[in-house]
Amino acid sequence: MSLTEQQQAQLDKIQLDASWKGVLSDFFLSPKMDDLRQFLIAEKQADKVIYPPSSLIFNALNKTPLNHVKVVILGQDPYHGPNQAHGLSFSVQKGLALPPSLRNIFHELNTDLGIPIPKHGDLTRWAEQGVLLLNAVLTVEAGQPTSHQKQGWEDFTDHIIDVLNEQCEHIVFILWGAYAQRKGQRIDPNKHLILKAAHPSPLAANRGGFFGCKVFSKANNYLKQNGIEPINWQLDA
Repeated sequence: MSLTEQQQAQLDKIQLDASWKGVLSDFFLSPKMDDLRQFLIAEKQADKVIYPPSSLIFNALNKTPLNHVKVVILGQDPYHGPNQAHGLSFSVQKGLALPPSLRNIFHELNTDLGIPIPKHGDLTRWAEQGVLLLNAVLTVEAGQPTSHQKQGWEDFTDHIIDVLNEQCEHIVFILWGAYAQRKGQRIDPNKHLILKAAHPSPLAANRGGFFGCKVFSKANNYLKQNGIEPINWQLDA
C-alpha cells in the first residue's frame, strides 16, 4: 500500500512495535479506526477516566512482537479499577491485590505445574516470553465494565487474530469462557492448538470446567512437540 504523507504521519504517531504496525496499518487508516478514535476523544473530552492510560493501550503488542508470539491468552476487556489495567489481559500491576480470576489462574498453574502461587499479578514476564495477553476490547471507562464494547475494538482484535492465524503456525490459543471461544472460531485448528475451558472468574470456575484444565502443561507440550522453546510460567518475585 502506497501511503500519503498524511497517512504516514498518522501512523508515525502510534506508539506500536514495528512488527505489528506493518500488518495493522490498513486497519489504523480505516474508517473503523477513525470512528473508534473519535469515540475515545469524546470520552476524554467528557472528563471520563479511561483505563489503561494511553501509553499502555497497546502494551500487549509492544511486549510481544508478532514474530515472538507462541501463546495467546484472550481476555474480554481491561480491569476497571484504579491502577489495575496496564494493557495485558488478566494482569495487574505489582503492589495491587490479585483479582479473583487471576487468583484462580494461579491456583490452576500451581496444581498443573507445581509452580508456587505468585505474590503479585504482573504477567509481563509471560508477555516477554511470547505470551500475547490480548483483550478483545482494549479500553474501558473507570468503574464501568464492558463500557467500551461495540465501539470498534472487537474488529481491531479480530484483525490481530486473523493475522496470527494466517501468517503464523503452531500458536497455542487459550480460550477461557464462551466470549473468548466465540471470538476464537476464526482460528484454524489444523495450524494451531486451541485450548478451551471455563472462564476463571469465581462464578464460572466453581461451576466446573476451569480447575483441572491443565492449559499450561498442554501449551508447553505442544510447543516442545513443534520444536519451540516452552514458556517458563513462573513469575519473578
